[in-house]
Amino acid sequence: MSGEAPRDAAFAARRAQARLELDALDPAKGGAPDPDPLRRNWFQAVYALAQNDPARVPWANLAPHPLVKSFVSFQLAGLNGLRLLDVGCGLGDNAECFAQAGADVTAFDLVEEATDWAKRRFAGSKVAYCAADLFAPPQDWRGNFDFINECYTLQALAPSLLGDAFEALAALLAPGGKLFLIARARDEEADPASGPPWPLPPSVFTQAAKAGLTPLVIEDIAATAEVLGRHWRALLRRSNGA
Repeated sequence: MSGEAPRDAAFAARRAQARLELDALDPAKGGAPDPDPLRRNWFQAVYALAQNDPARVPWANLAPHPLVKSFVSFQLAGLNGLRLLDVGCGLGDNAECFAQAGADVTAFDLVEEATDWAKRRFAGSKVAYCAADLFAPPQDWRGNFDFINECYTLQALAPSLLGDAFEALAALLAPGGKLFLIARARDEEADPASGPPWPLPPSVFTQAAKAGLTPLVIEDIAATAEVLGRHWRALLRRSNGA
């Protein structure tokens, strides 16, 4: 496993300071159009400035996301042997959770420093970690996966990219394959301008359907002690003809 000590007050203080510094570097926080809607330069800066301190990576909690963990715990043998892709894997905790459930996991991130860090944390892991771009993935990934885990990547993208992102995700699934989605949620009429991250409205599932991804389950989850803020947890299936 990762070997880091549990989070404490010092960890929380370093994270709070990192958030302030990183927000100051993020063009999207200023409300102006970002010339790079993938925010590639900002994500690279996060890992470069972290200097191997996970407290300085805002989404690195050194454990699987609680909504991932609870989902996996109820799958029993349902994930065993599945070809699974973890999108925006960060430091690898979600990918390892799925691998421990028996899935054959490929995990990628836009930033190579993130996947290198994950490899160091989980030395000897069976997960195949690599750097890749969702919008320009390796050709042999197309139609190759039974299951995709998408946790917090869509909400980090400029909202104008969501339709293209669902098309890209659908293209990576085998016919009948499933997309598991976790994201912060908002009402349709709520102002989305406070991001990033940009909480997703209900109409996001209409966008997914246009890409050939049919919702099977959509959970609207209220904030809890473990999960701060309202969230979507959804399972969608690629149509056989998509």
